[in-house]
Amino acid sequence: MAEIITMPRLSDTMTEGTVATWLKKVGDKISEGDILAEIETDKATMEFESFHNGVLLHIGIHEGETAPVDSVLAIIGNEGEDISALLNGASAPVAEKNVETSAPVQEVKAEAKTTEIPAGVKVVTMPRLSDTMTEGTVATWLKKVGDKISEGDILAEIETDKATMEFESFNEGTLLYIGIQEGQTAPVDSVLAILGPEGTDVSAIVANGGKAPEVSKTVEAPKQEIKSEVKEVTTQVVSNANGRVLASPLAKKIAQDKGIDISKVAGSGENGRIVKSDVENFTPQAAVATTVSAPKATVQTFVPAGEMNAEAIKNSQMRKTIARRLAESKFTAPHYYLTIEINMDNAMESRKLINSLPETKVSFNDMVVKACAMALKKHPQVNSSWTEEATIINHHVNVGVAVAVEDGLVVPVVNHTDLLSLSQIGTSIKDLAGKARNKKLQPKEMEGSTFTVSNLGMFGIEEFTSIINQPNSAILSVGAIIEKPVVKNGQIVVGNTMKVTLACDHRTVDGATGAEFLQTLKHFIENPVTMLA
Repeated sequence: MAEIITMPRLSDTMTEGTVATWLKKVGDKISEGDILAEIETDKATMEFESFHNGVLLHIGIHEGETAPVDSVLAIIGNEGEDISALLNGASAPVAEKNVETSAPVQEVKAEAKTTEIPAGVKVVTMPRLSDTMTEGTVATWLKKVGDKISEGDILAEIETDKATMEFESFNEGTLLYIGIQEGQTAPVDSVLAILGPEGTDVSAIVANGGKAPEVSKTVEAPKQEIKSEVKEVTTQVVSNANGRVLASPLAKKIAQDKGIDISKVAGSGENGRIVKSDVENFTPQAAVATTVSAPKATVQTFVPAGEMNAEAIKNSQMRKTIARRLAESKFTAPHYYLTIEINMDNAMESRKLINSLPETKVSFNDMVVKACAMALKKHPQVNSSWTEEATIINHHVNVGVAVAVEDGLVVPVVNHTDLLSLSQIGTSIKDLAGKARNKKLQPKEMEGSTFTVSNLGMFGIEEFTSIINQPNSAILSVGAIIEKPVVKNGQIVVGNTMKVTLACDHRTVDGATGAEFLQTLKHFIENPVTMLA
């Protein structure tokens, strides 16, 4: 009996998925455990395996196309089995996707005139580039109408609620239509662009409410067209079948441009998939500082003396998200603050010795982050998250580091910070901060923090408080190192001190617990050698 395979929910926040690659074609024999396709979720590209045996009878979502969770992905059954009943109404999603096949022939033809998509035309929608993204703003179009587009080409830079990211094409063709202009904001799934053969008239698609037609609405297309499409898929599967390397199209393109053998690149994505950053970091990179663009010259508006003048600046997606999330945190989490002063003399001497080693560069912030990670292992209650049902105690330590960027603030995450050395932490923070300032951070590099560090010491700020970066339970605010008179062994001497302030969520971290954490943190920073034990 035929089985309907639906678009799976491959992550807890996934609402829709995109088929990146079909590894099987209609007519192929399928065994339980076979990989059917690679599906792009809101977090990663993952392999999707079959839980059934049989023959692949129908593909409902083709490569490069996006569909909601539970949409019909494929149908598996016995060879030659009639699946028309399933296509006509086995479930609500199927009926919706095949509405014209169950209608009279005359009605099908009439509907095809308004909803049928021309052969080879692909509707590209505003992608969901982060787990919290509901709308996006096109920052820059890197292609214009009439340009030839290849798979892996960067179409545009899209500003999400977390960062500005490059959006690559999963299709080939000519850019026929741009639906969202530079600077405009639109909800996820709005029509971003239309690709297809040069000269194709897409006015009917544009006029049809600006929505991407469903794939199955072309079910009555000529058989010749379906066959040619199957051949095209077959070619791709064959090329990937022998020693297939899991890599995103953009990663493959960058590797080809740089002359890198992609099979030698270690993948950091889901199931070892090679992503853009893996290829970029495969060879030694120049210092991040050299890639940071020079500040833009600001032109001040001339205002005659004595006159009032104001300017309205449109809020970016990032700024809106910062406002919303910080307001939610401040007004839902009962904050309280603890401040402690740390003697930095030993830390300064230790840093000087560490940096005297060849090719080693450690900052005071790196030492603070390492000390926080080790203190969190001793005080796991601070490394927690609040939910209505339970308090989640994290036994892994992922420290987020606040980084100021042109449009606001991002918090890239150093995963498993407690397991890294000082130099490894320094390299990781430097790399992430450089990506943040160059708008190259990926969503996965900003997810999963269990604690946050914010440092304004480089600006001469002696002491400040921060708003907790939820779902974390605490955030540490780090001030500047100040040279001043201190008392040592009953004598007044010149010393170097630094104040840090811990903001805690009182729902999860009690005052005594926060104070004990700061005492441990102070001990590690004042005695750096203990962090090497």
